[in-house]
Amino acid sequence: MAKYSEQLKLKLVKQYKSGAGGVRTIAQRSGVSYAVLRRWIAAYEQHGREALRKKYSHYDVQFRMSVLSHMWRENLSYRQTAAVFDIRAHEAIAKWERQYHAGGIDALALLPRGRRKKMTQPDHEKPTDETAPDERTREQLLKENEYLRAEVAYLKKLDV
Repeated sequence: MAKYSEQLKLKLVKQYKSGAGGVRTIAQRSGVSYAVLRRWIAAYEQHGREALRKKYSHYDVQFRMSVLSHMWRENLSYRQTAAVFDIRAHEAIAKWERQYHAGGIDALALLPRGRRKKMTQPDHEKPTDETAPDERTREQLLKENEYLRAEVAYLKKLDV
């Protein structure tokens, strides 16, 4: 549930619009932050009653880039830009700008949320060298065994 209802937001914005007081006065009377009320008023002036409703949205790379370029072109603040594009959290625009300056347009891409998927094992495992059938003959194996024993004996003589 939202901290402030849509009705309360609309009531406070209308009080300000009717001239019942300044932003600070209305904010103090209602127990709402001055900055929050100022944001509601700016959003209402740009987008009407729809701007006061709860909004869940994810913005793609093209939209984020268009917001940043508009902000730079028009020399707007984060709050003003958020009001123009109906973005509820102006802090998101600041984050997008930092990401863009750090890594370019690729850094603005949405990252997948949650844990990474585990690696899946293939249905049939490839045989390793240890499990592969040995295709050497008995004579080759005996010859290799004799060579390895001679090598071990030689290394033992060197240690003494």
